[in-house]
Amino acid sequence: MTKKKKWMKFRHRVVRSIAYWVLYPYSMLKYGIKIDKFKEQGNKQYLILFNHQTAFDQFFVGCSFKGPVYYVASEDLFSKGWVSALIRFIVAPIPIKKQSTDVSAVMNCIRVAKEGGTIAMAPEGNRTYSGATGYMNPAIAPLARKLKLPIAIYRIEGGYGVHPRWSDVVRKGKMHSYVSRVIEPEEYASLTNEQLYELITNELYIDESNADACFKSDKKAEYLERAMYVCPFCGLSEFVSDGNEIECKKCNKKVEYGENKTLRGIGFDFPFNFVKQWYDYQCDFINTLDIMQWCDTPLYRDTAKISQIFVYKGRKLLFENAALSLYGDRVMIDAPDGTTLNLSFDDISAVSVLGKNKLNVYYKDKLYQFKSDKRFNALKYVNIYFRYKNRGDENDKFLGL
Repeated sequence: MTKKKKWMKFRHRVVRSIAYWVLYPYSMLKYGIKIDKFKEQGNKQYLILFNHQTAFDQFFVGCSFKGPVYYVASEDLFSKGWVSALIRFIVAPIPIKKQSTDVSAVMNCIRVAKEGGTIAMAPEGNRTYSGATGYMNPAIAPLARKLKLPIAIYRIEGGYGVHPRWSDVVRKGKMHSYVSRVIEPEEYASLTNEQLYELITNELYIDESNADACFKSDKKAEYLERAMYVCPFCGLSEFVSDGNEIECKKCNKKVEYGENKTLRGIGFDFPFNFVKQWYDYQCDFINTLDIMQWCDTPLYRDTAKISQIFVYKGRKLLFENAALSLYGDRVMIDAPDGTTLNLSFDDISAVSVLGKNKLNVYYKDKLYQFKSDKRFNALKYVNIYFRYKNRGDENDKFLGL
């Protein structure tokens, strides 16, 4: 019988040492972040759980801990051909299928833990759009219990102010990242999975809906339309941003995004002071929307490049400029060559947003990825899909993020 190769390699330690001297000063210069080293680490291994605010979060974590850290990463990272092969070789992240139960990811985590490795993951699985820590899969509690490692709670603060998920611009401001506490196995052994899950979510929760600091940029509102698609005056709508302002295309009301993250109506009273309040209103609006009234008329139309993703292998471009129609029960694709695809929500197992606004649709045995222009709002597809799946269940308000 062939002996399974070890996940952990000596080169991972070498790469980490080299990367630290590059990424630590770069992080401080670009993000204005203060990264606290975890001096109590010693020679122990940990399960690191962190809240997810910026695309650089994993590097902040790596700068706080000694030695290599093995990150749990979505399958999209492993479907980029030679780039993915290189990433696997130098840092060996642990792949997980987003928005699904992935037994192989759990087994790989156990494997790394048994080899003595430190594992890191963001239980949210998504960067926050609103500034508040998002939904976490309850499966994190039984996984932590299986690994039997000390849980290092790693908090990242100020990241939403410095670089919101919906923005391309890193603002001038301050961030801070640090281990806030360690939950030892002896402590969580007596807890139920529900109690451990509640403890983790409470420790990682951050709400940046406050005017406690300044984040300077001349493009503070740019691409906020990637996150917002419901107007408090018009309902379902579309927005366009420019500089520090965002405008509703229906009522033409403009809102200014301030240096302290506050929102202000230009010439009128806007009902929300922060994006989170607007975002929560949007979620409530969708959760009460009669989705079945939109089965004949599309809620939204977009144009996108569509690729088929072959997980852990690569991708194939299907259509360069296809028309998308989002209905209450499906997504219709009309390609320039006359091809039509009807992606019924009943045949879709998951819909997720990657990065700022790429959309993955898991349809039957295929994975399609939609990539549109910079103003594309992928979030509405996720929210509408989950609203359809949750219909009839008054207790299920989860909209996919």
